[in-house]
Formats: sequence, structure tokens, C-alpha cells
Amino acid sequence: MVNDRIGLAELLAAAENAAPVASLDMVAHNLRDRFSAQYVTFLLVDIVGRKVVRISEEAATQQGRRADQIPLTGSIYDKVLRTQKLEQAPDSGHGQRVIAPVTNRGDTIGLLELFLPHATPEVLEQVEAAAHALAYLIVTDRRFTDLYHWGQRTTPLTLAAEIQRQLLPLAPSCEAAQFTLACALVPADSVAGDSYDYSLDHDTVHLSITDAMGHDVDASLMATLLVNASRSARRTEQDLAEQARQTNQALLDHGRDTLATGQLLRIALDGSGAQLVNAGHPWPLRLREGTVEEVRLHADLPFGVHAPGPYRIQSLALHPGDRLVLYTDGMQERQAEAVDLPDVIRNTACEHPREVVRTLTQAVTEACDGHLQDDATVVCLDWHGAQPAGRHTQAGADN
Repeated sequence: MVNDRIGLAELLAAAENAAPVASLDMVAHNLRDRFSAQYVTFLLVDIVGRKVVRISEEAATQQGRRADQIPLTGSIYDKVLRTQKLEQAPDSGHGQRVIAPVTNRGDTIGLLELFLPHATPEVLEQVEAAAHALAYLIVTDRRFTDLYHWGQRTTPLTLAAEIQRQLLPLAPSCEAAQFTLACALVPADSVAGDSYDYSLDHDTVHLSITDAMGHDVDASLMATLLVNASRSARRTEQDLAEQARQTNQALLDHGRDTLATGQLLRIALDGSGAQLVNAGHPWPLRLREGTVEEVRLHADLPFGVHAPGPYRIQSLALHPGDRLVLYTDGMQERQAEAVDLPDVIRNTACEHPREVVRTLTQAVTEACDGHLQDDATVVCLDWHGAQPAGRHTQAGADN
């Protein structure tokens, strides 16, 4: 019988004196002692969301040793990640196999797996709490070590892909009471210049999606200009028109005659409205009450062009229950044209945005036989409203 609850404070205390690369092992030792667990392991979701990687400090430091990679499709791990609910199953010789989601604010970091001699309701409740606390520990530790980057790489990354990957927010998903957000980027064989970004402050969620022309390192460098010019303007509290102007000017000054399309979006969390700048980018798709339609925005010139006037700030109507999907043209180019994006969005209406972006990018990848000629990037946002009743986000799977 376990008499004390396991929460964030206890797990942090178990690892506070350890180096970041050793903290997983320290937590595993703590859980073995508390639960009499015969085995404790952590599984990390890879960068493309198709596998989980069994990772530990020991595996990461033994030269030449690779962590176990397990395909997600059809596995119990996939079920736990999709539902964000603990699963258990009998395990021969070990008692009960227990798998819990390790998720922080909608970011599905991975899974905690234990083999327990006795899995009482009280113990299972504490395992869930421990997994949730572990997510906070990993979010803290991954700032200081390459262990998690190492574990996520189930395929090699080129230099261009490395640059592109480092531009993206650390978490591809974010969840708050008012909204749920998920993003995905599948790079082309010869990496192009797609990127997405988001940020949350006390009264606004900020989103952007950009697509720079070109391939390989040149395109990733142009994406670097776009993202960082946009962030710089956003962080000095400029409005969307000025944010777009500075992004455009950065490409004019340093972009080697490169063009880029993009959209910059701000949504007020109090429900007072959403604003958007559209720099020659494909129209967003909006799902409302079962119907998917294009949001037909005015199109200003792409970034990298001497514009005759300022970028226009446009109003975007969002109602509670709406789903908004932003994407780059790689989602519809060449073989990907066969993918009916509105149909996929309708068919995934009841899914969490994480599953929506995964389904969309998987459909495009399969249509291209795994060899994309252009990056495919998608951002899915569910708007719940300014004060959604009874909504909480601890596990990050409220939908």
C-alpha cells in the first residue's frame, strides 16, 4: 500500500540534485521505491510522431548503442497518446503493465511505463499524477541537454533540416482554457523553407505560418530571417501591420531576391476578436457546425516585395466551437493535390487537433509515396471561447 501521494514536488525533489541527463534515472529509482515497481521506463515521441523511443540516460551515454524504436500505429502506446488516458494490461511474470501519458499543456512528450505487482485504483491515480509531474521535469531539463533531441531522431537530419527544426517552438501543441493548438511540419526530401510559430501571453495567442521559396540551406536561412524578424516585432509589442512590415524588410535587406508567403494572426483571449495579415498565402480553412469553408481573405503581396502600401490588418470571425486550419502550399502541390483537405478536416471533427495535423500530414506523405517535393506544414486551432464552462487542461486532451 502506498500511503503518500506523488506529485510534482516529490518528483522534482528526487531529481533536483542530479544532472539533467541523470534525472530520468533518478525519477525511475524514486518510482521503483514508492510502487515496488519491477521496471520503470520512459518513452519519447519521435520528431515525426510515428514512433516512440525507449530512452534513458544509460542508453544515451553508451557509445554506439541506440534506443529501442517502436512503431506507434496500432500499438497500446498510440492509444494512450490519442486518448490521454492511462492503460493497463496483465504482463506475464511482472504483474500489471501500466502506461500513462506524459503531457504538458497539450504537448504529448511521451509515456511512462511501469510493471507493478499490484495496480490498485489508488496506485493508478498516483501513477497518473507522477506522469504529469514528470512532464514538467522534462520540459525543464531539455533546455540543458541534447538527450531528448537525440532520442527523438529516428532518421538523420541534414544541416538544412537542423536549422529549420530549431526555428520551431519546442512544443508542437499548446492548450489553454480558451483554445487548443497543434502544429506539424513534414520536410521535403530537399528541405524547403516552411516554418510556423506561436506564442501565448496574458491576453493574446499569436500565430504565424510562413513559406520561403527555395530548397536546402538557403531556404532554411530565409525561414530564419522570417521567423526572427516576426518574433522581434512581436516581442516589442508592434501591431500586425508593423510585424509584417519588419518581416518584409528583413527579406528585402538580406533575402537574396527570395520571396515568401505567410500569415500572421492574433486572437484576443477575451473573445473580442481575431486579426490576420495575409501575405500572398493560401486561404485558411474553417470548420464550423460540420461545414468546411475557405476563409477568403484579401491577399497582400508576399514578403520580399517592395509593397506599395502597408499590410492590411483583417478581421477574422471565430465562434466558440470553430476549428481553423492554416497550411502551406506543400499540402496541395503535385501528388498532394489528390488529398481532399476539407474532407479530412470534416472526418476528424471529433479528434483532438494533434490527431488532425497528424492525419493531414500522413495523408499528404502517403499521397507522395513518402517523398515530398515541398515542405508540408499545417496548424490547427480549436477556439473554445473566452469563458468555456467546465473546461480544464491538466492532461491536455479535453476534447
